Amino acid sequence: MSVLPIKSESGVGAPKLQQEQITLTGASQNKIPANVGMSGQGHPVVFLHGLVGLNEHWEGVVERIGHRYACRTLELPLLSLSGQDCSIQGVTELTVQYLTEHVREPVVLVGNSFGGHVALRTALRRPDMVRGLVLAGSSGLFERTFVKGAPVRPSREWLEEKIAELFYDRAKMSQADVDRAHEALSKRSGARAMVRLSRSARRNHLGDQIGDIEAPTLLIWGRNDVVTPPSAAQGFLDLMPNAELFWIDRCGHAPMIEAPAEFARAMLDFADRLEQLE
Repeated sequence: MSVLPIKSESGVGAPKLQQEQITLTGASQNKIPANVGMSGQGHPVVFLHGLVGLNEHWEGVVERIGHRYACRTLELPLLSLSGQDCSIQGVTELTVQYLTEHVREPVVLVGNSFGGHVALRTALRRPDMVRGLVLAGSSGLFERTFVKGAPVRPSREWLEEKIAELFYDRAKMSQADVDRAHEALSKRSGARAMVRLSRSARRNHLGDQIGDIEAPTLLIWGRNDVVTPPSAAQGFLDLMPNAELFWIDRCGHAPMIEAPAEFARAMLDFADRLEQLE
């Protein structure tokens, strides 16, 4: 286990994500549409978003590493899920299905927030499909959430304030993301899915199981993260046998949005060293 310093800025551009829609089969046997963004060539790297995330949130990282790796962003309609699919276990099964049926080879799995928790569970469920993990502000061990105490139909103003808390630099927050979240959560089904997924993630924290994950792991953490605070990063570092930690100063819960250059540099260094070990 080690802590990595921040390095100097660099990066090489890659083509924009090309979008493709696929269909997965949930635990409920429902057909689940998913959007996959694709860019670059090389060993596959798969990105998993958080509860209100999008493929586009990874673009700043992908454009800096796509010249070296085949980047795949998996966007699931989390706030449209229901039944057995609307749980941390259900989303994990959808992710495993995507890896086994569409990628078909071991990947570096990258997850932010809820997506980090899914990545951890995927590594436990199918260690043969995960060459390495990159976790950014990951849940699965400890998290604070704005779901508790939230109004049944949150106003746009309430959501804007809560989403802004995810960022150190609030100017990095997208008003379009606020509008999209408000539209989704103004529907009863969307609000219900958010509550169910949040509760499922909290109630099914991994605890000591995290120590069973042997995949090399890079933790990328904003020092100003108030959702999964620095103590959560330290907890992962202490429990995971092959983890290292990369801090980003003046950064909150979404480092891939606030600091994509630093995120990409840390990822490239980690992925390159991973290849040397194989």
